[in-house]
Amino acid sequence: MNKTALITGASSGIGLACAELMAAAGYQLILTARRADRLNELAAELAAKHGIGVKTLVFDVRNKQEVAAALKSLDAPDVLINNAGLALGLSHFYAGDTDHWDTMIDTNVKGLLYVSRVFAEKMIARGSGHIVNVGSIAGKEVYENGNVYCASKHAVDALTKSMRLELAAHGIKVTGIHPGAVETEFSIVRFGGDEARAKKVYEGFENLVAADIADAVVWAVSRPSHVNINDIVIMPSAQPAAGMVLRK
Repeated sequence: MNKTALITGASSGIGLACAELMAAAGYQLILTARRADRLNELAAELAAKHGIGVKTLVFDVRNKQEVAAALKSLDAPDVLINNAGLALGLSHFYAGDTDHWDTMIDTNVKGLLYVSRVFAEKMIARGSGHIVNVGSIAGKEVYENGNVYCASKHAVDALTKSMRLELAAHGIKVTGIHPGAVETEFSIVRFGGDEARAKKVYEGFENLVAADIADAVVWAVSRPSHVNINDIVIMPSAQPAAGMVLRK
């Protein structure tokens, strides 16, 4: 295989798992994140294990200038996985931290747009490509104290549908992947590094792991050319709704 995948937020969690499984599938990789040490360690490991080429780029998807500088000279990848995203805080909107709001919107919505915008025209010119947007069950439902995070992921869902509508005529596939409770660094980040509080989120039930989501991504991008997977919602069996978990 001589196909390339670019993955944002590849230094941990779902992005890292996507890198591992895409490498195993034979893709050449371009991995982006803010943490150079983690990216470089992962790149060396995957290149040695799978004999593939791995390029790393360190930038913040929130920064439009950084995105353009890092990506404008690249050819469009065959697969773009917009994975970078985060949640910050858990409170009623009227008690919310407005800096948290800005970071979530800038990362989850504007960052996805900045990266996709760089490559969309190049994919159109080539007549092929596949964009995978990693959303959340929070983009399908809302839950108490999730307000702005839910809003940002609803925006991802809307953008994914818009991209599909606008890019289909150009031979470009678009897929949305929407996970429920996945144990990664997600809750540690949300709770400002409080690992004890984050651990409690996943107690008493069998949560998803990053590889479950990466497996769905690889499956979606490996379908025949006439098949587009529009939307996948993946939940733990014990999570029947966004704000409900059946704990033992």
